[in-house]
Amino acid sequence: MNLPRHIAIVMDGNGRWAQSRRRPRSFGHQAGVKAAREVVRVCAERRIEALTLFAFSSENWNRPANEVSRLMDLFMRSLNREVDELHGNKVRLRFIGDLAAFSPDLRHGMILSERKTAANPGLNLSIAVNYGGRWDVAQAAQKLAKRVSQGELAPEQVDERSLQSEFALADLPSPDLLIRTGGEQRISNFLLWQLAYTELYFCETLWPDFGPAQLQLALDDYASRQRRFGRVPTPKQVGNG
Repeated sequence: MNLPRHIAIVMDGNGRWAQSRRRPRSFGHQAGVKAAREVVRVCAERRIEALTLFAFSSENWNRPANEVSRLMDLFMRSLNREVDELHGNKVRLRFIGDLAAFSPDLRHGMILSERKTAANPGLNLSIAVNYGGRWDVAQAAQKLAKRVSQGELAPEQVDERSLQSEFALADLPSPDLLIRTGGEQRISNFLLWQLAYTELYFCETLWPDFGPAQLQLALDDYASRQRRFGRVPTPKQVGNG
């Protein structure tokens, strides 16, 4: 089976899942952590090279203060609970996004988790927190502008390759497959540059209900597609899109 090297997921639907059960939205976020744990496990077992999860966007700060507070608490508790298991399974963990907005304790926990798992040879698990695709492009441009101002780089050397080298996931291949749960069909400012030729898969399943079976459906759909990257299809592809 043709498997993607890198899967990116917009984990949408936690709040609606909880509301449908007449529970607080935080209950849905807790259930979402369990779903994420299962997807990480399956990707590691299938030897997927990289998995990037969109956990908290830069726009999510606009949610009610009590929900954001509960999310931050859940991040901290989940980090403390999950990192040992991830390390035992040889998963390399990292966080991408503007981490300066988080509390010192949470940032410290993220740094320790990254250091603990940095040498692991298995799945590259990236958690996008306070992340936005436009932020990613802007911070990359700022880094190149600084190098130009310091004389390390000529303006004409600023091109797609040099810009891409400064993105948060510069050392990983671009995602082959983007999955978004919850029924919405948009990418919501996630990995804007990196998704240029990514296959998009949208499903109605709310994130807490997304498990190995739903992931397999997405992988089956991906395996059925022909990825041409703008090229003319080969003869065997003609008539299949």
